[in-house]
Amino acid sequence: MKQTLQRKRPRQKPTATLVPYIYRVTVEPDENRFHAEAPALPGCYSWGYTYEEALRNIKEAIELWLEVKKESGEPIPTEKPAAIRNAALTVGVLV
Repeated sequence: MKQTLQRKRPRQKPTATLVPYIYRVTVEPDENRFHAEAPALPGCYSWGYTYEEALRNIKEAIELWLEVKKESGEPIPTEKPAAIRNAALTVGVLV
């Protein structure tokens, strides 16, 4: 008699709903690099040797900043719609 092994499917973790956030950012030259900041998120800043690198880095910094807040159960700041409409540069992330 042949015995067949049945594989159990791994349990899938429930997928959390991703929430979109949009923040104003500033990217400014600073000596031989660019400094980037999200003013609505205290302490959330980054830099890069080029404007594009600074922009990529601040987006990653925003994502990490929000993930830490979300995991610790702290409130996540949001930008006012008028501030976003009037901003020269915004970054959108899903967390």
